[in-house]
Amino acid sequence: MRMLRAALLLLLLPCMATWSQALTVAMINPGRSDEAFWLSASLATQAAADSLGVKLEVLYAEREPARALLIAQQIAQRPSAQRPDYVILVNEKGTLVENAQTLGAVGIKTFAAYSGLLPQERSQWAPRKGLPLLLGSLEPRGRDAGYLTARALIQQALDEKRVPSGSRLQMLAIAGDRSTPTSIQRNEGLRQAVAEYPQVELKETVFADWRRDLAKSKIRTLLQRHPQVQLLWTASDQMALGAVDAMEAQGLRPGRDLLVSSINTSTEALQARIDGRFSALAGGHFMTGAWALVMIYDHAHGRDFSDEGLEQVRPMFVLFDPAQAGQFLTRFGQGSSPDLGKLDFRPHSKHLNPQLKRYSFGIEAWLK
Repeated sequence: MRMLRAALLLLLLPCMATWSQALTVAMINPGRSDEAFWLSASLATQAAADSLGVKLEVLYAEREPARALLIAQQIAQRPSAQRPDYVILVNEKGTLVENAQTLGAVGIKTFAAYSGLLPQERSQWAPRKGLPLLLGSLEPRGRDAGYLTARALIQQALDEKRVPSGSRLQMLAIAGDRSTPTSIQRNEGLRQAVAEYPQVELKETVFADWRRDLAKSKIRTLLQRHPQVQLLWTASDQMALGAVDAMEAQGLRPGRDLLVSSINTSTEALQARIDGRFSALAGGHFMTGAWALVMIYDHAHGRDFSDEGLEQVRPMFVLFDPAQAGQFLTRFGQGSSPDLGKLDFRPHSKHLNPQLKRYSFGIEAWLK
């Protein structure tokens, strides 16, 4: 029996050594663990970790900024051998600087994904300077999402000749929140598109904190206040779906009586784009965490991403037509969360592919 145990130990030692030496990364996910977008973000990051041999731990803050701060404190208080090598942070409700400080104080390297430093934070807390162990950030170009969806929404209305004689198209907007970079940038994109079309009047913008129930409640009031509205722009799929629920309860037909746009690639949102209830839909940025993990993997293996910039903002949004929405569902599944387990991120690593000069972050190739 002793000889058998010794033989088994010899067989397991290489695996144990490999696992103990594996790069470890934690992700403080600001969303809820059952929230479609943030669950997709975690699954994408896990797919990248699996293909690169990284040990990933995802911790959900459940949309509570105080909880995100507490999670960082708990990670920092772990015995040194149990701390991750890197932590992916999101600047949700201004938590980035404090979390980077907390983790940096015990020597843990951090990287911001989805939302980086706010403009007012950058002068004092620049990566690798004011925050020495905040290595950098990767953000989807959020302005694109607001601009592409608003422009597509407006253009459809113009193509269908919905502009009343002697008047302008009336638009409403349901935004996320007032403070996060993601929300601010999407709203900027919306305003940019509206400014390009003098035939459109943005009547009112309200904030629904990314919540389906709150958007459902707010759209009822908005429709009473603006009965002639023809266009509704929303900053996320859950808010759009809440608004559609309310409209349909009032006998309105989204896509016919009122054109609706949104952002994100939940199954419900993609199906709404396929069946015409959504007239415009953009997404693809849920992969940001996965791309961040590729950059972290390269950094850990001596290939620093700094030659492309410490704070990177990249175009990641795809504007989905109904056919592309169907392709996405076919490729990634139609359950409560996408099936991303078979995605191979190794071809995107500069460490594994020394000939790569620039990262390419997008999902278009996986939609074919």
